[in-house]
Amino acid sequence: VQLQASGGGLVQAGGSLRLSCLASGSIGMINMLGWYRQPPGKQREPVALVSNLGSTNYADSVEGRFTISMDNAKNTVYLQMNSLEPEDTAVYYCYGMISGATYWGQGTQVTVSS
Repeated sequence: VQLQASGGGLVQAGGSLRLSCLASGSIGMINMLGWYRQPPGKQREPVALVSNLGSTNYADSVEGRFTISMDNAKNTVYLQMNSLEPEDTAVYYCYGMISGATYWGQGTQVTVSS
C-alpha cells in the first residue's frame, strides 16, 4: 500500500489550498484516512481524520477552517484548507489505517506567509 500526497505550496495568509492523497496498491479495507502535520521544530500532530463511515475529527486549531472528505471510489482523501494562517505552516503527512495496518505518505510542504 502506498499513500501519495499532493497539493502543498506557498500561499498568503487568508488563502486556500487543497491537499489530496491517493491510496494505491493491495488495498483491502480503508478504515480511516487523514492528515497529520509537523510544524518547524515541533512534533507531528493530527489535523483531521475521516472514517470509512464518514465520521470526521478535527484538531481544535483547524475546526471551521479545514474540511476533510473521502472519495471511496477513488481511494482518495482531500483536505480543503481555507483561511490559512502562518501557524498552519508545516509539512503535512497523509495517514491511513487500511485493513488494520498504519501507513504514512510522504510529506508535502505547506507554507503560509503573513
